[in-house]
Amino acid sequence: MPRSARVFTYDEALSLFPLVRERTAAAVREVDELAAALGAASPEESELADPESSFRDIVDRWAREIESLGCVVKGLWLVDWDAGDGYFCWKHPEPALAHFHGYDEGFAGRVPIV
Repeated sequence: MPRSARVFTYDEALSLFPLVRERTAAAVREVDELAAALGAASPEESELADPESSFRDIVDRWAREIESLGCVVKGLWLVDWDAGDGYFCWKHPEPALAHFHGYDEGFAGRVPIV
């Protein structure tokens, strides 16, 4: 499993979490607004647009923003913070950064941080 360039303590990850959550929520809203606009478009307008490319652009921009913070994007709206022995793990719309998993376990093997 490739590791990120930055290793976070839990407190460091927690301090960055509100920004990650805010940027993720903004990207989710953009996707939702695009989907609503495409749903309301006439067939002629829909044929002119490339919705897949537009959705991909939003997600790619989000991923670059999150990775620029030192986090690891593991999937759609799924963010990890490298802890040095695994990852602190969050998936939108969870309200808190409250899970951890080892490098080999992945999302399915995550456990609550208590």
